[in-house]
Amino acid sequence: MTLEQFRQVWTKAAAKTAAREKDYSALDAAAGGDGDHGEAIVAATKALAAAEGNDFKSLLESMVAHLESDVSGSTSSLYGTLFEGMADAVDAGKTELSAPELADLFAAGLEELGFATKAKVGDKTFMDALIPAVEALKAHAAEGEAAMFAAAAAAAKAGSEATAQMQAKFGRAKNLGARSIGPIDAGSASNADIWLCFAEQ
Repeated sequence: MTLEQFRQVWTKAAAKTAAREKDYSALDAAAGGDGDHGEAIVAATKALAAAEGNDFKSLLESMVAHLESDVSGSTSSLYGTLFEGMADAVDAGKTELSAPELADLFAAGLEELGFATKAKVGDKTFMDALIPAVEALKAHAAEGEAAMFAAAAAAAKAGSEATAQMQAKFGRAKNLGARSIGPIDAGSASNADIWLCFAEQ
């Protein structure tokens, strides 16, 4: 994947999340959240799409800076931590990454994110989509970029859909207890859509 292709994914992600903003917020409200995830993820993806850089490292660092300066809230903080871990893991000057390098990059971001949130698969958060997606990247990297991202998108979607049967353990939704079971987690739904943008690029 070239640097420009990576940037284009986030332009597509900004458009896709904007088109589904009301859906995400409705899911968020139904599960007992603030009902503002649509607004939050749209703001985050717009900030990511606005980032600039001459290589992957500088672009990722710019993404973190844009999230910190342009957006507030837990969604932007979590994505910021993800990209901070990715920025730290890539060498300066890289303008193109192989499938295994991309998988390693996302894995490094996920590892960094693990220090910021204790959420795991089964907790009804966006990690239910993100963790399976990154695991799929690692498992399918040898098959090439297209197969790798297709597997990640499928894993993220399955992980997101599985949250419908989960009880929330984080955020305002956890206060509902068993009543949070039913709706898909909004953060996992938007994350699954972002992985779809990678698969479609």
